[in-house]
Amino acid sequence: MDCFAAPGPAPQTLDEALARVMRDYGPVTGTETVPLPRALGRVLAVPVEAPGDVPPCAVSAMDGYGLNAGGADAEAGARFTVIGRVPAGSVFDGNVGPGQAVRIFTGAAVPAGVDTVAMQEDCEAADGAVTLREAVRCGANIRPAGEDMRAGTRVLAPGRRLRAQEVGMAASCGRAELLVRRPLRVVLLSTGDELREPGGPKPAGTIYDSNRYTVGAQLTALGVELRDLGILPDRLDAVRDALAGAAGEADLIVTSGGASVGEEDHVKAAVTALGSIDLWKLALRPGKPLALGRVGDAVVLGLPGNPVSAMVTFMLVGRPLVLRLSGADRVFTPRALAVSGFRFRKKAGRREFLRVTLEMGEDGRPVARKFPNDSSGVLTSMVESDALVDVPAEATAIEPGDMVTVIPFTGLFG
Repeated sequence: MDCFAAPGPAPQTLDEALARVMRDYGPVTGTETVPLPRALGRVLAVPVEAPGDVPPCAVSAMDGYGLNAGGADAEAGARFTVIGRVPAGSVFDGNVGPGQAVRIFTGAAVPAGVDTVAMQEDCEAADGAVTLREAVRCGANIRPAGEDMRAGTRVLAPGRRLRAQEVGMAASCGRAELLVRRPLRVVLLSTGDELREPGGPKPAGTIYDSNRYTVGAQLTALGVELRDLGILPDRLDAVRDALAGAAGEADLIVTSGGASVGEEDHVKAAVTALGSIDLWKLALRPGKPLALGRVGDAVVLGLPGNPVSAMVTFMLVGRPLVLRLSGADRVFTPRALAVSGFRFRKKAGRREFLRVTLEMGEDGRPVARKFPNDSSGVLTSMVESDALVDVPAEATAIEPGDMVTVIPFTGLFG
């Protein structure tokens, strides 16, 4: 069962748990060099500096005409003689004098003498000249050298988990490969005599194991090297032996089920026998039964057995832990604001996370609609929801129209 009926230390808050993750756990992985296309999602191990200015010279920001307007704003009706054409990737050989212009395209190097680029839709070209339909301010539509980055500037710092934009930044610095931290080695297992493998027989009184698949998918999205140990029986010796064996090969062991205090819950006892428990029980709903400890050199994260609790506690604690162990510098969960479209009551003292759908309100702000069933065993609620609403421990009520903090699922699975 996933509740704590027995006496013991007071549950820790989520903020206390995350502070412990940041204080007591650090990067455990080595490094490897990978080609740039394989760097997505990896954690950078060394800084990346710009080898030169980007752009390397002043370039046109638009398709149009590069003008020598004499350092002043060009008025509507002004006429310039066109003396050349400058496509991107080429350099104009010569100087553009007063009253002269060149046809220029986006990304092309701005020739000497050009002080303004007029957009082509604001120009009328005829008989070797161009006339402005609209006034253009001096300096318009020119990107200066080094606008994006200056030579020698650190553009990516170690610990950055590489998204598409960071991969693109490395490419713009001419890097074909990057030194990154190796993937975290994670062993995953479930405990429970009631669990059966999907696709196999399911006798009366048993259920298919979903947690290894939901949590396994969350882990895979974080780029770990995952080994699945399957389902363990509710026996202390089986759990203890599995943890002892996994500790020799894993950076992190993730379990689901068996983290509570029932007679058939053995994860905490097994971790205590083999190593140490650093954190046990969170003042959280769903997800109170959570264990965090060590066996040998491996960190052990014991998640609750109920499917919603397992997913939510992994989002809130497991994801930051994986990122921290992987060497990432940004580990905390992104949040946003939405308008409550529901009424909710609770007792003060425990932080709760409600499953909600998000829809666009008439005023353009997102509105959160609560899923009707709060049970931690209803996986349907996660499928039908888009986000979690973070209800502070001290709060006792949410009314329609209140502003609430939401944690969108988008972005958490990766």
